[in-house]
Amino acid sequence: MLELLRQPWPWYTSGAAIAFIMVLLLIFGKSFGFSSNLRTLCTLAGAGKRHQFFDFDWKTQKWNLLFLLGAVLGGVIAATLLKSEIPMALSQSTIDDLAKLNIIFDGQLNPSQLFGYQLISSPKGIVILLAGGALVGFGSRYAGGCTSGHAISGLSNLQLPSLLAVIGFFTGGLAMTHFLLPLIF
Repeated sequence: MLELLRQPWPWYTSGAAIAFIMVLLLIFGKSFGFSSNLRTLCTLAGAGKRHQFFDFDWKTQKWNLLFLLGAVLGGVIAATLLKSEIPMALSQSTIDDLAKLNIIFDGQLNPSQLFGYQLISSPKGIVILLAGGALVGFGSRYAGGCTSGHAISGLSNLQLPSLLAVIGFFTGGLAMTHFLLPLIF
């Protein structure tokens, strides 16, 4: 069974799982988004006493906190128990594009050059992580949700603001990939 779980799965497996979860959320009248967990965690920490945005009944979001916990545990299980020794199959053109940015593809899903401990210990890495975190935090608050909330939940509910936000996310992602990323690396 472990060997079956360690093998790469077809791309449509995750699509079917996401669709199944979305149908369940629609049936139960819930909307999905990871950034709402940050609001809930801040409320649990007492931020509601200082700012009205965090003053709400966090117990209504217990299910979303369980989803967050499941995502973290799933990541730990995938990285430890289900870790495959087979290098990730990546197209040669992507490997070449990474090489142009001085990023060496090491066969892993997350290149150690970008996600390893040496990045956290370098001044450049700390600046990148802090600036990226601030931009993601500001962007998700300004857009009224994160990419997963708008792209998965908002679009499935046919919400026009979510469509506009997703267009903005993709435009920003393209600008980052083609203009800013080469400057950073």
